[in-house]
Amino acid sequence: MSNQLRIIALDEHGIRPERISPNARKVIDRLQEAGHQAFVVGGSIRDLVLGHDPKDFDVATSATPEEVAGVFRNARLIGRRFRLAHVRFGREVIEVATFRGSGEGGDDEHRELDAGRLVRDNVWGSESEDARRRDFTINALMYDPSEAVIRDHVGGYQDLLDRRLRLIGDPATRYREDPVRLLRAVRFMVKLDLKLEPETAGPVVTMAPLLHDIPPARLFDEILKLFMSGRAWPTYQALVRSQLWEPLFPGLFDDPAHPPVLVEQAMKNTDDRVAQGKPVTPGFLFAAFLWQRVSERAEELIDQGLAPVEALAAAGEEAISAQARRVAIHRRFSTIAKEIWCMQPRFRKRRGKRALRLMSERRFRAAYDFLLLRAIEDPGLQELADWWTTIQEVDADERQRMISGPGRKRGGRARSGKRKAVH
Repeated sequence: MSNQLRIIALDEHGIRPERISPNARKVIDRLQEAGHQAFVVGGSIRDLVLGHDPKDFDVATSATPEEVAGVFRNARLIGRRFRLAHVRFGREVIEVATFRGSGEGGDDEHRELDAGRLVRDNVWGSESEDARRRDFTINALMYDPSEAVIRDHVGGYQDLLDRRLRLIGDPATRYREDPVRLLRAVRFMVKLDLKLEPETAGPVVTMAPLLHDIPPARLFDEILKLFMSGRAWPTYQALVRSQLWEPLFPGLFDDPAHPPVLVEQAMKNTDDRVAQGKPVTPGFLFAAFLWQRVSERAEELIDQGLAPVEALAAAGEEAISAQARRVAIHRRFSTIAKEIWCMQPRFRKRRGKRALRLMSERRFRAAYDFLLLRAIEDPGLQELADWWTTIQEVDADERQRMISGPGRKRGGRARSGKRKAVH
């Protein structure tokens, strides 16, 4: 890895200052006018080089958080592990971080390690040190809009041109510092269509167990980034190949390389919705991930005398609580999953006001979509799924005829086989 700063001019990289958020440029201009270094850093520059539109723009500077606050009255200092400033411009927030150093040289007061893992890091450093303590070379690029140049300390620009994902420094050490980098490696590789550099890929499988030490709440945040960005299915496949799925969702599927059809299709449907700009919710994916475990446990509870909806509610609570030991699913999304599960038996009741009441409920559409997935896995549900598709498409008179006409026995739960009970 090169130790020399490389300055990449506009005529080579082609990124004009106008591509940078005006508010980010304003922050940089004022910090530079105050005598500080300041550059746009990280993912936004990476994305611009790759031809993507960044969602946000972060700034790195030689100014301390207190000095940033002295320049901007609209700055708010946040964080403990990484202390930084947020400068607000209406709805846009520009995150401003002080250059960080390696912590070598005795400044241990502001740096904490726990079993080799970084838990606090407020050691200020130089521009070069800041670039080298970032995770991947492609995330260490800095852009100076005042001169329209990219500043590259670690060879990240060439890595982007070569579509290569490479950790800065010794990979095993960097993964041990923060095992979440294992997941970030997969996310960037899939999202940006990059190839993992051999030395960066080498330790991944053997170091996968380190994920057991990451707090479940932090893993949940990473799961959202992995599965809600439009590449859920290829991300899942990459996680399984890297043996990173099992530390996140232990024992969920008999063979993770061949998950249930419902799970695979749920991920593909989520990717399609993201591509079409439609809303997606993690609650739907978690409902799919845990469905096999929930439905099997619900069957046991039904055999013990519980009604199907009650059995699914109890089984769902058990599954979510068990999963929370590894990935703490936010209550907002676990509630959605439970509502989807508990509405499944209600699709059997197609007569009278029950059907209309079901259609008016907030989670009906998500639960209906889930029924369609179940019908792919279980063809015996196809007639039921078709009926609910039709009733949403017809006019009011035809809808009334459908819910009033002769049909299957109303109420009760099917008794022609164990699998029917949950359905």
